[in-house]
Amino acid sequence: MKEDFLHFIWRNKKLSLQNLRTTSGETIVVLKTGQYNTNAGPDFFNALIEIGQQKWAGNVEIHLRSSDWYGHRHETDPNYDNVILHVVWEHDGQVFRKDHSTVPTLALKDVVSLDLIGKYEALLNSPKQFINCEKDFVEVDELVKLHWFERLYFERLERKTIDITSLLNRSSQNWEAVLYMLLFKYFGSKVNGETFENIAKTIDFSIVRKNRNNLQSLEALFFGQAGLLETDCEDNYFLALKEDYKYLAHKHQLQPDLWTKPQFFRLRPPNFPTIRLAQLAQLFSIHTSLFDKIIDAKSIEEYYQIFRLCASEYWDSHYTFGKISKNSKKTISKNFIDLLVINVVIPIRFAYLQSIGKNENDSLIQLIQSIEPEHNSITKNFEILEKINSNALISQSLIQLKNEYCTPNKCLNCEIGAFLLKK
Repeated sequence: MKEDFLHFIWRNKKLSLQNLRTTSGETIVVLKTGQYNTNAGPDFFNALIEIGQQKWAGNVEIHLRSSDWYGHRHETDPNYDNVILHVVWEHDGQVFRKDHSTVPTLALKDVVSLDLIGKYEALLNSPKQFINCEKDFVEVDELVKLHWFERLYFERLERKTIDITSLLNRSSQNWEAVLYMLLFKYFGSKVNGETFENIAKTIDFSIVRKNRNNLQSLEALFFGQAGLLETDCEDNYFLALKEDYKYLAHKHQLQPDLWTKPQFFRLRPPNFPTIRLAQLAQLFSIHTSLFDKIIDAKSIEEYYQIFRLCASEYWDSHYTFGKISKNSKKTISKNFIDLLVINVVIPIRFAYLQSIGKNENDSLIQLIQSIEPEHNSITKNFEILEKINSNALISQSLIQLKNEYCTPNKCLNCEIGAFLLKK
């Protein structure tokens, strides 16, 4: 038995509500279970409960045993002075508030059905290969799943907003600079994301802004700070960039980050850090007010127009410095733009709109649903259970579901788990 199961029982009134009594024999009528609290303090705020002939408004605390009240030192904590009912699985002794008044106690052990306990144990203890409810996942009502997926998606956005707010505070509330940092991180993808982010941190965005009218200067800055101009190469373009970087590094007092140079290993050539850095330089050179354009755009097609650009001409015949390759334009692909919209555009739009008190969640849902689904190990495993991964909102929600609910066994806080227990 776990405490979160008792929270589930109380929150959903999954107990025999008729003839409830405290451990001292007083009748209990639950009028409102209260607001569930996942932070510090009592488990449920603002409950309304009739005990005996008296109606009480206050908080509810839940434990496995009555004695846990003392184990958690609630008797000395003023936050628990307003607890009107102590709900436990097993009563093993009377408890008192700080002022020595008795806390009424309800023991759940004899008022919860064995059928519900059996379902709970089957859900949490069943052998699994992927998630606890994999055998029953397909039986969950479609409306329940779709409603839950939408909530999961905004949960994921809220989590990303925390990171964006942190970047915003470090950049003196400069949204353009935050966008710059996020774009660097996601242009680096999984292999070089952290390295690209570190490169961006070494180049203040004001320097990028000052040099954005000269594409070669931006390339020199990005390649130089990435430590990619430290090798010996007789290529004329490489030598020109090296000379430009020497001047810019002296002017802006820059030092390349030689400890975390970008990796080429196990990357397809279109994802080489040289190509991604060249594309970033082109992006910031072309768009002088990139943040405003991202906020003003309304459809995925507009974002394709913003991001569909090529690295400079040199890279038509190169993937690395000094080594000629088959001629091809190094264009940012549609799939890569989709990833940028999912991981950069929508999160920063969501965070910005929140900061100015605007709610455009419906338009953000339309935007994310217009993007094709992602395919990774998590979404593929869910697809085995049910063909459900129809767009990027579902993909993002499935990632959130697996990482934040399924893996840590938080089935009782999941609408899918709750649905299966309530059946």
